Amino acid sequence: MKTLTVPPGGLSEITAAPMPAYRDDWEERLLADPNLLREMADGIGGPFHLLYPARVVHNIRAFQRVFARKGVVGTVYYGKKANKSPAVVRACAETGAGVDVSSVGEFTAALAGGVRGEDLMVTGPAKSDELLRLAAQQRALIAIDDLDELARLTATAIPARAVLRVLPRGSASRFGMTGDELDLALTLVDAEAIRLEGFSFHLTGYEVADRAALALQLIARCREARGLGHPVSTISIGGGFGVDYVPAEAWHAFLDGVNDRWFHGGRAPAPDSYYPYHCPVPGPAMLEAILEHGELGNQLRATGIRMAIEPGRALLDRAGCSVFRVQGVKVRSAHGYPYVILTADGTSFSLSEQWFDSEYLPDPVLWPEYPGAVTPTCVGGSSCMETDMLSRRRIPLPRLAATGDLLVYPNTAGYQQDSNESSFHELPIPPKIVLRDGPDARLFEWKLVD
Repeated sequence: MKTLTVPPGGLSEITAAPMPAYRDDWEERLLADPNLLREMADGIGGPFHLLYPARVVHNIRAFQRVFARKGVVGTVYYGKKANKSPAVVRACAETGAGVDVSSVGEFTAALAGGVRGEDLMVTGPAKSDELLRLAAQQRALIAIDDLDELARLTATAIPARAVLRVLPRGSASRFGMTGDELDLALTLVDAEAIRLEGFSFHLTGYEVADRAALALQLIARCREARGLGHPVSTISIGGGFGVDYVPAEAWHAFLDGVNDRWFHGGRAPAPDSYYPYHCPVPGPAMLEAILEHGELGNQLRATGIRMAIEPGRALLDRAGCSVFRVQGVKVRSAHGYPYVILTADGTSFSLSEQWFDSEYLPDPVLWPEYPGAVTPTCVGGSSCMETDMLSRRRIPLPRLAATGDLLVYPNTAGYQQDSNESSFHELPIPPKIVLRDGPDARLFEWKLVD
């Protein structure tokens, strides 16, 4: 067994703090199986993504249970842009969740997956006339982004359902309408052509108080609109529900120690570029905190207003991973200490965070798992681009990797797997494999889906 010997002082000098991801039971079983990952890798012949739809079902139902416990009428719309797989849409159909779409392609894919048109919410700016007509015909709920869109929807002469998207005060977002534009829109809505059902917004960041405060403002807007004769009954607070990837101690150790010397090329991403990989109040717990903040829950119950949410990443938490084969191993040195550069059999287009001048931080698992000497390791892609790095960070892998080993990047179903996919170099786009529990609960059945 080959090893790379790095003095303890060198490890702390050039090696990043470990960022071990939480693992679900299905992931433990997958990694413990002596053959399954190898069989899939040999059968595919390149990188691939795994999805476990049962976890998506679990996540949707967790949000739904929060609404039920709080006595609030609520609807979960899956933000489809987070992962294109039809398996996720089928999980929505199974649980009665809706889908948030922003294109004709997403709309028709959701219908094909078994979600009814009336359970779709159509968002995004300056929607095409084709999308507006399709949404109106299928009785989807349309989030109107501006006055021109309102006029074009009215001109379709197809009765439609709509909410008005609000530009949060002080926001530099390009989405939504100002207060004055909303006031005008309320006077322009033709009640015979458009059934105005409420208002929507989306906030960046993960602040509970900000979402609750703006939701309360929209309840006041709903009262105003009802006074004008509109049957408003919905506010949508959008997505942005945090995901907890790694334990708090790992995240804070990383933030406290991060420096340029931990990264290949000697440059760390900007401090504000990282996704917050530890979230103390994630997903359904964040929804519960929003409903409990101030008078929001009481006001929703008193007014009979439905709250819609549009989570993407949070519904995909721990529902998938990405697998790459090691096809090259090089030993190099930094600041006088040795480290390893691996070349994977795919590219960083398959880990989208890398292409936002940031870094996907949860540590990959080196498979098969067995102990050795901790080895500082970064991971490059198979393209000819210097910047094609799956992990610029020197990860403390538990042993020296060898050609043919597998790198399993955890919890990649949310946004990482396909938002930046590319067949650069005419390499095939990594396919998706759906895992399901077999008749024997210890075993999986797997199937290519894309």
